Amino acid sequence: MASNKRLLKKEIRTICGALAGECVIAKLTIPGVNPESFNQIIYKLADLQESAIRLVSVEFPQSPSSFDNKKAYADARHAYFKEAFAKLENNFNKRVEELVKEMNAALPDEQKIANKEAVAASKK
Repeated sequence: MASNKRLLKKEIRTICGALAGECVIAKLTIPGVNPESFNQIIYKLADLQESAIRLVSVEFPQSPSSFDNKKAYADARHAYFKEAFAKLENNFNKRVEELVKEMNAALPDEQKIANKEAVAASKK
C-alpha cells in the first residue's frame, strides 16, 4: 500500500470507485442481472471506503513525554503505525475479495461462461 496517509486514502478511493464503476457498468450492460444486487454491493463498497478512510486517520495514543528518550518514542510510534496499517490492509483486502465474489455471484450463468471463455482465449 501507499507510503503516506494521503496516498493511502487516494488508493482506497480509487479501488472502491473502480469496483463501484464495474458494478454500474455490469448492471447497465449485462442482460439478465438483478440491478438491486449490484446496488447493494455499491452500498457495501461505499461503507468499506468510509470505514477504511476513517481508520487511516489513526493517532498514536502516547506523547513523547511518556518515554525515556526520543528514540524510544519514535520506535514505539513506528511499530504502532506499522501494526495498525498492516491490520487495515489485511481487513481491506479481505473485504474487497468478498465483494468481488459477490459481484461474480450476481452475474447470470451465461455471462460467467462468456467471461471464462474470454479469459481462456486471452491466454492462448
